[in-house]
Amino acid sequence: MSLYLLEIRIEPTDRPAVERLIADVAEAVRSAGGEVVESQVTGTFERIFTVVEAASAESVATAVTAAVAEGRPPRSYAVTGPDEVRLVGADLEEVKAARPEAGYLVEWDLPAELDMESYLARKKANAPKYAEVPEVSFLRTYVREDMAKCLCLYDAPDEEAVRRARKAVQAPVDRLHALDGGHEG
Repeated sequence: MSLYLLEIRIEPTDRPAVERLIADVAEAVRSAGGEVVESQVTGTFERIFTVVEAASAESVATAVTAAVAEGRPPRSYAVTGPDEVRLVGADLEEVKAARPEAGYLVEWDLPAELDMESYLARKKANAPKYAEVPEVSFLRTYVREDMAKCLCLYDAPDEEAVRRARKAVQAPVDRLHALDGGHEG
């Protein structure tokens, strides 16, 4: 089984609609023989980042597209993915068991010349530098296998602390999202 990232933009943007959509997606993934690892929702409720474990991208895409299209109430949405990802910095079984909440999600659009091996070596070399910003806890990263981007999850007191941590490990921030922790998933 592989990990896949789904990015969903949704309107209307409220907690009940997001929670219904997360539940619909989870049920669709289960019906396709997969499992939702986690869903992270931006504080504005307009984007959902869902990581699933499944046998194939095709089975996830078919099931999720049907679930989102049939959702209640009718909503406007756009689904990107599923894109295969690799979990870095955490153990998959621990993430699934604990579903640790993150306060912030950083998207980094990876440079075209960066390959997975170089990315992983860079990450390993720079990880000790997080100690320079002790108020921030790096939780985990999902790196797209096509090296288009990565999503890094943090527990931090505020956005500025996340930016300081990213600067310490010499990693850019293309988009920074405060996350809403009040949902299931």
